[in-house]
Amino acid sequence: MEKESNIYIIGAGISGLIAALELEKLGFSPVIIEASDEVGGRVRTDKVDGFLLDRGFQVLLTAYPEAQRYLDYDLLNLKYFDPGAIILKPGSTLKIHDPLRNPSKAISMAFSDVGTLKDKVKMFLLTQELKKKTDAEIFTGPNTSTLQFLSDYGFSSKIIDNFFKPFFKGIFLENDLSTSSRMFRFVFKMFAEGQAAVPALGMQVIPEQLKSRLLRTQIRFCQKVESLQGTNIELESGELIQADAIIVACRPDLLIPQLQGQTKPYKKVINIYYSLAKSFIAQPMIGLLPDDQFLTNNLVFMTDVSKSYSNNDRALLSVSITKPVTLDDKLAKLVAIELSAITNINAEFFEHVKTYEIHDALPDVEDMSVTLPATSSKIYDNVFLAGDHMLYGSLNAAMTSGRKAAEALILSQQTIH
Repeated sequence: MEKESNIYIIGAGISGLIAALELEKLGFSPVIIEASDEVGGRVRTDKVDGFLLDRGFQVLLTAYPEAQRYLDYDLLNLKYFDPGAIILKPGSTLKIHDPLRNPSKAISMAFSDVGTLKDKVKMFLLTQELKKKTDAEIFTGPNTSTLQFLSDYGFSSKIIDNFFKPFFKGIFLENDLSTSSRMFRFVFKMFAEGQAAVPALGMQVIPEQLKSRLLRTQIRFCQKVESLQGTNIELESGELIQADAIIVACRPDLLIPQLQGQTKPYKKVINIYYSLAKSFIAQPMIGLLPDDQFLTNNLVFMTDVSKSYSNNDRALLSVSITKPVTLDDKLAKLVAIELSAITNINAEFFEHVKTYEIHDALPDVEDMSVTLPATSSKIYDNVFLAGDHMLYGSLNAAMTSGRKAAEALILSQQTIH
């Protein structure tokens, strides 16, 4: 392949940026076409009323192998969550800690009512068991639903309902824990081996760091692709581009006629931000609402994790809803009433900042894999796919797929002139 070949990447999300980085390493100068005005794709942060608002509650798991490969954690200025969670119920608050990381909490954890003592022993055993397995072993291991796995492993309904359901509903963005147990084991291992964190200035710092390392890549913002026909790109503006090779680093079913209707609907989440005078949690931990009568699944004060999420001395609360609800003017008020019932703080004190309805929050992948042969990224001659929809929904998978798409492009037997 000639270094002056016209290589186009559609989408400046994580996978598209990684593909560009890999192509640059080999001397190519790709062009990224991006429909929005910034890099990041689903990893975006907005500035609203003195707050930093991530589009949907997201975290970086520092144990992700691909994140360790591509990101400079020091430059990200990561702020870390305390391991564990706070279980919020009307009239009571329970905490679940990792006694291995916080030995001072070992006794209180042993007697915590979040689950049985047997549950806590099993959680320790599962953690140690998964640490001994490679990611490949996990993704080729037994496959059932997450809920079935937890039950078969011997966890009580008490800790499943109090902790596992609300915690992993917020990660998998589905309410039945029907997600593959392989994905559960992988994520649980990542939490055991590393930490959950956010950059001090929001999640978009991650794609911005990747962008800063691109030296020969041109990014064309606000350029929406209408369709692909072979290696011909048609933009919404009517412009036609003849490419030598293309990496589609966005939803391919929206661009390639042959793939229309072949992708399962993405998982949705509603993310509501409120500001308060101060945090009612006052520590960098996620709060879980296990009661199914509430709309809220989980919440976190982003300013407890990073003070930089606010520049006006008010606390910023992120609330996630995974249940199917109608987004209207009443939703934010209704959730504020729920939070009032949990905290005894007047609902009027929860000042609504912004609500995000994120339809393409997470791909729904059935046949999950830890990696894929580079050649499997190829859809037809000189057109390749990238995105976490090819592996499993996560930042780690997005990076893997971007790297594999670039490798597939280079390894392609087609001669590009």
